[in-house]
Amino acid sequence: MRAYSGIQVPHGERVLFQGPRPGVARTTQPAMRWPTGLTKIGQMPVLPQGLYDRASVATSAVSTQAAQLIAQIPTLPLAVVIPVAIVCTTGILGLWALIDAKLRTEKPRQHLPVTSDADAAFHARVLARCPAVTQPYRPTPGLTNGHVETIFAAKFRRSPHVAYARECLRMADGGTVALDWPLLGPPSKHERTVGNSKYGLGTPLPELPEDAPVLVLLPGLTGGSGDSYVQFAVQRAAQRGIRAVVFNSRGTADSPVTTPQYYSASFTGDTRAVMAHVAARFPRAPLLAAGWSLGANILVRYLGEEGPDTPVRAAVSMCNPFELTISNANFSKGFNRIYDWNLAESLKRIFAKHETLWNGAQGSVRPAGARAAKTIREFDDAITIRTFGWPSVDAYYAGSSSALSVPKVAVPLLALQALDDPIAPKEAIPYDALAANGKCALVTTNYGGHLGWVAGDGAPFDHPWSDQAMLEWFDSVLIELRSDTTGSTGMPSTTDEGDLVLVGSTAVGAGTATAAVASATPAAAAAAAACDGGNGSGVTAVTSVTAVGSPYEMVASAVGGAAVGAAWDASEGTPTRSRPAASNSGSGGLLASAQRLFMGSTSGEGVEQQ
Repeated sequence: MRAYSGIQVPHGERVLFQGPRPGVARTTQPAMRWPTGLTKIGQMPVLPQGLYDRASVATSAVSTQAAQLIAQIPTLPLAVVIPVAIVCTTGILGLWALIDAKLRTEKPRQHLPVTSDADAAFHARVLARCPAVTQPYRPTPGLTNGHVETIFAAKFRRSPHVAYARECLRMADGGTVALDWPLLGPPSKHERTVGNSKYGLGTPLPELPEDAPVLVLLPGLTGGSGDSYVQFAVQRAAQRGIRAVVFNSRGTADSPVTTPQYYSASFTGDTRAVMAHVAARFPRAPLLAAGWSLGANILVRYLGEEGPDTPVRAAVSMCNPFELTISNANFSKGFNRIYDWNLAESLKRIFAKHETLWNGAQGSVRPAGARAAKTIREFDDAITIRTFGWPSVDAYYAGSSSALSVPKVAVPLLALQALDDPIAPKEAIPYDALAANGKCALVTTNYGGHLGWVAGDGAPFDHPWSDQAMLEWFDSVLIELRSDTTGSTGMPSTTDEGDLVLVGSTAVGAGTATAAVASATPAAAAAAAACDGGNGSGVTAVTSVTAVGSPYEMVASAVGGAAVGAAWDASEGTPTRSRPAASNSGSGGLLASAQRLFMGSTSGEGVEQQ
């Protein structure tokens, strides 16, 4: 018997319920009929006991047959199963990565100035000749995350193994910076310098003429000429006819440290000296500059401080943190703490090599605090702000931000930024300031990470996309600048021929002495003027710069005659003008000799605090 709502029914008997259950009001629902052999308890049909037994037997038989079939399948060894599983998983993930990268492909976004139609048209013409900017940016599959791309580029991008010749420059305060010039020409030309084995690791770079554009590169924090992204820029520049030189800040790339002072985000004295020196060494060549990360911040600050007086014709800023207060606060978020710790460790390694210079140094520097630093902020608190005279770390970050200098930039500037950069966040980009300066243009990509940009024809292990964008832009902007100047070198002509100063000299052929001159007026850069030696004597030694106390001396050597030159005192930070001087030197040749000073304040106390 089965029980249903208190009613006794025989087991297996068909039951039909027409009316309501006892105690329940009758409803208008139609009668519910259940199949023969089913009994309803509550709202669930229940199989009679006999059906349960037969179902159990049938299930058992099926299970037995399935087990027998499975047993007939041959057992595969793990050595086969694991690779097959990996291949299948990789295929699925690879397909997903390809689809993801395809969906994220889009053109870089151009942000042109809004100051005037002429300014916008200038930058539009320049960028129109840059395929890297006008064509879609195609992320590498699997590298569409800013953290992944940043780490991948740092760890897996190969190095072209560029060979350098190092030039150390002594600054007015006794400090030293290192310029690494790539060795150009066939390997046999440099056997005595670096040896074939070292030079042979990379592709020989082509030789360049003396008037080829010169590009000064400023690496990021703790970066230098040995980093792969820097070496690729050097290599790619040479292949496009641009002579690059890497400006290694004090202590970076194993450069010597001769005073208890490093570099900082605000200090531009060394940059000013380097630009003047390079302009003097290649006076007939247009001078360009590019920087990454902290190097970009320093470069933009320098350009803002110099305004129209800089010898730099055009510049590119990449991965610039711009607003250091925002960028530093970003280090405290999530995975970004790893970058903060890693960069702090790099600063500590540089410091450890030269720590004895800070022992007993004047001021309130804290070597012990630098050794124990876990973040960039802690290192800056122990060393940087105390070396350069800032009252606090917050004041240092606020006053050293290159966003403050953007309105004063007076030469064409391209800013390249990745919006997923974890170290130079998009929130720090000064969109309004860049748009309000007619000399500036901003190009952003949705992906790229920090110093990554693993895209383009060099992806994933070769040169970054930014190299192509940077060099195309330099080529294009020089075309625009040449259209507004006279002369084949693209250098602006002087406006006052009687008020000239020499910035360098070099040989251009037998019987010719070339005196490179620059206008002392603020807006002019170097121009070239040639004169015939008359008897076959020419300048054969490239101008060199050495430090003698506080004055700097430039010496131009002439064959068959006495050396002529001029010196100036940089201690006051004011230029000394001199008229062209004629010198026969007993050879009948004429060599103009004078100097131009691009040195500003080089002391920590003179740093601009805005």
